[in-house]
Amino acid sequence: MRVTIFGSGYVGLVQAAVFAEAGHQVCCVDIDQHRVDKLNQGNIPIFEPGLEDLVVRNIDQQRLMFTTDSTQGVEFADILFIAVGTPSNPDGSADLSAVRAVATTIGQQMASDKIVVNKSTVPVGTADEVAAIIAGELERRADEHLQIDVASNPEFLKEGAAVSDCRSPDRIIIGATVASTLATLRELYAPFCRQRDKIITMDRRSAELTKYAANCMLATKISFINEMAKMAEKMGADIEQVRRGIGSDPRIGYHFIYPGLGFGGSCFPKDIDAMLSMANTFQVDNYLLEAVKTTNAQQKKSLVNKVVARYGNDLRGKTFAIWGLAFKPNTDDIREAPSRVTINALVSMGARVQGFDPKAGKATAQVYRNVEQVLICNSKEEAIEGCDALLICTEWEAFRAPDFSHLKQSLGEPVIFDGRNLYEREQLQRYGFEYYCIGRSAIV
Repeated sequence: MRVTIFGSGYVGLVQAAVFAEAGHQVCCVDIDQHRVDKLNQGNIPIFEPGLEDLVVRNIDQQRLMFTTDSTQGVEFADILFIAVGTPSNPDGSADLSAVRAVATTIGQQMASDKIVVNKSTVPVGTADEVAAIIAGELERRADEHLQIDVASNPEFLKEGAAVSDCRSPDRIIIGATVASTLATLRELYAPFCRQRDKIITMDRRSAELTKYAANCMLATKISFINEMAKMAEKMGADIEQVRRGIGSDPRIGYHFIYPGLGFGGSCFPKDIDAMLSMANTFQVDNYLLEAVKTTNAQQKKSLVNKVVARYGNDLRGKTFAIWGLAFKPNTDDIREAPSRVTINALVSMGARVQGFDPKAGKATAQVYRNVEQVLICNSKEEAIEGCDALLICTEWEAFRAPDFSHLKQSLGEPVIFDGRNLYEREQLQRYGFEYYCIGRSAIV
């Protein structure tokens, strides 16, 4: 089948590559000429395991192309995906300007019947708005005879596992009620349903709400376990044992109940803000999500609070190493990352910071390019040299089994603040470290 995807960002690029790998012909439209030129050369602007190979292979096999020509994109296919960004406005609501711009373009340029599929994360009712925008453009052109149907098809990709999620999804939500649209989208997604039918159909508004509800539920689990971790520290309990105890209940499960520094990235914080904005619009109280948001903001300060408790709030003359800058492993995304809250707080109290991340170093160095107290290093060993203590903000595999003897020799003092509970307390005690973690009593 022939598919056009508007937007070559995280969602659009992954979906385009996976559709092409399945055998579909895919045209990806983006307004950034530099980005399009790079993509056509096989240069990927983001780090996502397995994505570069898919893009390069499908460009070579002429199943995937990138262009800035929206007219070409509209003409290329009868199935048009909208996968553009919907960042937060200052009031927390979703910025739909890019979605509206694509809808306007489609309405102005379509010359045959189209199915428009909204892949972007959007507030409830956006599919209705997109349909109205396109219909309005057709009316102005006196082309009301052209048929358009708008479907909602939210994405459920995890950064760091997006390619595998897209190639083998848990479910495929399609919000549409027109039989011909459902039949076409079932055919499009058939390669991903060979083992079982993963398609769940519903109305458009329910599909739009499903996306937000899923992310808000996962964020709630994270904030819940972090609240329990704070209680465990005060009560002398071990949150890791508590986690295993409650996770063994199949009604709860182990997913998303790992205590740490809270959630970041481009999805959970933005989607909670958007959900709260929608609740306000529809005059619905949502005390739970307000609490989730507050808990997460406080949790990102956990390591800084422990540092202050240990050293005081005047950190002049101190240098701290930070391992892990991305908001999670297997990505270079530092949006809403706990590391940034930690770095900003340490610098504000006079400290210097030496950071390292296997993939997010470049992005972090760009953010702090004008902050002389922040140095982004090329290795975890370089980052700890001459530092007073080590802080761990991201649970990369490369940090799980360090040479503790070398670590102890390199640090000015044998002190670790572990925001991801990577290590066993008994192990650190044997090596003679002071060890501060989340939801467990410290070793001092």
